[in-house]
Amino acid sequence: MTLIAILVATLAAGIGSVWLAAALMSLGLLGGAAGAPGRVGAQQLLSLAAGALLATAFMHLLPEAFESQVGAKTLFATLLVGLVFFFLLDKAELWHHGHEHHHGHDHENVHGDHGHHHGGAQAKAGGWAVLTGDSVHCFGDGILIASAFVADMRLGLVAALAVLAHEVPHHIGDLVVLRQSSPNRNAALVKVSLAGAVTALGGVLGWWLVDQLHGLLPYLLVVASSSFIYVALADLIPQLQKRLTARETVMQILWLGMGIALVSIVSSFAH
Repeated sequence: MTLIAILVATLAAGIGSVWLAAALMSLGLLGGAAGAPGRVGAQQLLSLAAGALLATAFMHLLPEAFESQVGAKTLFATLLVGLVFFFLLDKAELWHHGHEHHHGHDHENVHGDHGHHHGGAQAKAGGWAVLTGDSVHCFGDGILIASAFVADMRLGLVAALAVLAHEVPHHIGDLVVLRQSSPNRNAALVKVSLAGAVTALGGVLGWWLVDQLHGLLPYLLVVASSSFIYVALADLIPQLQKRLTARETVMQILWLGMGIALVSIVSSFAH
């Protein structure tokens, strides 16, 4: 039963986030260029994703990990190592894409996760780089979701929701890059959907690993938390730190609160 739930949740988070991103783009709710009509929509979505990630990490994953017999000092050390690891991973990816694609143009897009994939990159090479990076990222998300499901069904649903929320802006950027390399919009959607489906593979492996090595569960939950915290604080929130009008600032705060509330509501219903 747990494995079935993991498969459904990982597919919903991995592929569902791609289709939701495509739907938002087709409806014109989100734009890809500065000053585009969808700019405000993108900011709101980033706020929602940041709130969902932070709420999942601090209100669910970490408390679950600290209920184990593992000492608090050890778990905090794991959290610190996880944050440093994701920082170094992000640095390595920035260096790779900057070296390969002349990163002088890299920040000219509105992209919720790893915006450096886009901008002045050569279209075809950039497209394959995005798909490769996206597949690895989704595989890791699947493992994190599986770890949460093994700990508690409710926790798994919350983690899947958080992954879906932060993957939507990520996939919007992916679709923008791939549509630049191919005139076929459907082909771009299929490619990114296949990358999103890798989330399910990560989920199956995560279920098997956690089932075999149950003692690692508290550590995996903390690593999942460090991933969510890093993405929210290092990637999403900095994009929200802009000079805005009072109304736009209030909207950002409201959408951030909605992300936190959404995780809490899903958690209560799942319970």
